[in-house]
Amino acid sequence: MELTLLGTGAPRGLPRPGCPCAVCARAVGGEARAATALLVDGALLIDLTPGPAFAAARAGQSLTAVRQVLLSHPHDGPALEVPAGLPQPGRVADGRELALLDGHRVRAVAVDVPGTGYEIGGPDGERLLYLPPGAAPAGLGEGNGTTAGRGDAHGAGGGPYDLVLLDVLARPDALARLRAGGAVDAATDVVAVHIDHGVPPGPELHRRLAAAGARAVPDGSSLVVGEYHAVPDLPRRTLVLGGARSGKSAEAERRLAAFPDVLYVATGGTREGDTEWAQRVTLHRERRPGSWRTAETCDLVPLLLDDGAEAAAGAAMGSAPGAGTDLGAVPGPGTGTGRKPGAAPLLIDCLALWLTHAMDEVGAWDDATWEAGGRQALRERTDALVAAVRATRRTVVAVSNEVGSGVVPATASGRRFRDELGRLNAAFGAECEQLLLVVAGQALALRG
Repeated sequence: MELTLLGTGAPRGLPRPGCPCAVCARAVGGEARAATALLVDGALLIDLTPGPAFAAARAGQSLTAVRQVLLSHPHDGPALEVPAGLPQPGRVADGRELALLDGHRVRAVAVDVPGTGYEIGGPDGERLLYLPPGAAPAGLGEGNGTTAGRGDAHGAGGGPYDLVLLDVLARPDALARLRAGGAVDAATDVVAVHIDHGVPPGPELHRRLAAAGARAVPDGSSLVVGEYHAVPDLPRRTLVLGGARSGKSAEAERRLAAFPDVLYVATGGTREGDTEWAQRVTLHRERRPGSWRTAETCDLVPLLLDDGAEAAAGAAMGSAPGAGTDLGAVPGPGTGTGRKPGAAPLLIDCLALWLTHAMDEVGAWDDATWEAGGRQALRERTDALVAAVRATRRTVVAVSNEVGSGVVPATASGRRFRDELGRLNAAFGAECEQLLLVVAGQALALRG
């Protein structure tokens, strides 16, 4: 089954007409994208892009053999153009199946926005899923995690799709749902469509998609469904550094937004009477996907070393000041993903607060205590943490402050913290496949 993308952009295209933003200004030449439209084996057209006949011709295709035109979403872009000779566009009701004479089978999939997703099965058993802009599947079956009804949709017993096309940038949670349900696995080719002006084109676009295990292709690209494509190699350990309000936490969260069962490890805890800190914590919580779980703890080593440590950590945290958990109703770790239960990705935010807690416990702020054994005690804790990062088999994204480039602290304890955090960042980063520095919201790759 061959798929030609006549367009890969949002319904209004990229650049958006009349938009003065920097992304639209840069979306020229090969970075410009027409509204997303799919041509399947020359016979099935899903969604319409401006000038579809010319778009097909530029891609080396023709619309003369098209026997069915389907729409996936209400159209609010430029006026639809239906070339002469094509059937009138229509939609398939959710849950209904359409069999085409050439052997393709199309099943409508319910989504959580106005519109319809489509499963398409080819004559040889290949399977793809296409979702409309801003959409996630609304009917994930309970237990087996597959899209409702898809087990017998093509007589192939369901399982992971060969190809998935969706709005990865606007709805990374949709990809997380598909992964949690087993509809997307490590071999699924995930292609981003409906690309809008929220992310700069070029390297930044491809970097963000690669972090989600997805890719983008230019308008006019043809893909063979089921043909092997190198899936972006996701780093298992990543350290994200940055200054205050640099966007480092948002970058770390973005790197795991397309994956299910994430355990967010907050090392800051709570601070009674500090309303400004409470507001910061609230903002962080509101920004995270609702399916993520939260653990407030500085006991990181067990989480890194033990695939099933969340339950034990949750019990232990009850005795620690400010500790707690927020384990919302989400699928169990590893559901439909092939991972062992408990091997959820970890997002640790942040190492600077972990170090503050460790220095508190060893009395590192007092000069006499520091020299009398505090230094050695802290070194043992940081060495244990670094060793755990080296040994972990979990996906880990950690956040830390980069404080060595600013004003020299006025106190000996302040300089001690700055020096120890620098050492910790260097040692932790040495064990990570990827190291990022975030400046003014822009992520710069230092490694990987």
